[in-house]
Amino acid sequence: MAGYTNQRRRLRTSSQLRELSASVTLSHKHFIQPLFIDETVRQREAMPALSGVNRDTIDSACEQIEQDLKNGVAKFLLFPVPQNKSDHPSDFSYFVKAIQTIRAKFGASVWVASDVCLCAYTLHGHCGVMNADGSQVLNKETNERLADYSLQLAQAGADCIAPSDVMDGRVKAIRQTLDENQFHAVSIMSYGAKFQSSYYGPFREASRCSLEHHHGQLLDRKTYQVSLFNPSDAAATAKRDVDEGADLIIVKPAVLYMDIIQRLRGEIYQPIAAYHVSGEYQGIELLAREGLLARDKGHLEAWTALFRAGANAVISYASRHAKDWIDKVEY
Repeated sequence: MAGYTNQRRRLRTSSQLRELSASVTLSHKHFIQPLFIDETVRQREAMPALSGVNRDTIDSACEQIEQDLKNGVAKFLLFPVPQNKSDHPSDFSYFVKAIQTIRAKFGASVWVASDVCLCAYTLHGHCGVMNADGSQVLNKETNERLADYSLQLAQAGADCIAPSDVMDGRVKAIRQTLDENQFHAVSIMSYGAKFQSSYYGPFREASRCSLEHHHGQLLDRKTYQVSLFNPSDAAATAKRDVDEGADLIIVKPAVLYMDIIQRLRGEIYQPIAAYHVSGEYQGIELLAREGLLARDKGHLEAWTALFRAGANAVISYASRHAKDWIDKVEY
């Protein structure tokens, strides 16, 4: 019949009906903005490997946060890039100072999560303390260092500890240390499902934690990060972290692992944060740079897919644009 429109098609006939029938809606309040605070720079530096992302000093990070607050971003995940590296890192004072400065300046108007790992601090680039011949990362020794580091960050004013090292039992060690020191309200956002991925390249350049200069026997992170061929391991690791006290779980990477987000959504009750990692982010940026994709629409489509899969929050390098882009969405 000429002009016939069926029931499903009618729900698409106007922006108002498309809005009413949408089961997924976006809000900038569900986004977390990463920041790199770099002791090696004297002023803000743009990062070619991560378009629109900078290496910040403590002062320029505060300026960036002030601007981000105006853009609707109030949740941050901070990464330290220390000047000095060691096989047995113990000096975390620069990052502690950064947290103290941010807390003193912004008070409760910002939520500050602190990445906790040793990769940026070690000469070899691995995520923990290694044995003498460089053949393995030592779990117990690493956890002890991470727990002490986390306590220093909590004392400095961090709202949340985000351990990304993927050592077994590190959530338990951190939670116990925080509780013993009366930091019961400091949450843990664990990288509970962190895969051994090829999509971390731009991040590793940004945080200066590549394994390129490692001369030991362990030349990759496969012995402690989850294999992309073993999704059950990711689910088990995430649930273990919850049992040990993790309040939120990060799935990383995000878009390529939406099946893990969806699976965990049915198995745990804790909020899930999807980390749209540097390689996923930069892929959209490069397509946009070549005129093959609208930048805002590319990121919005990826974000929508993550929330559709079951994520409660998204960690994105473009989070500072979320409010502006979401406000302009046309259904």
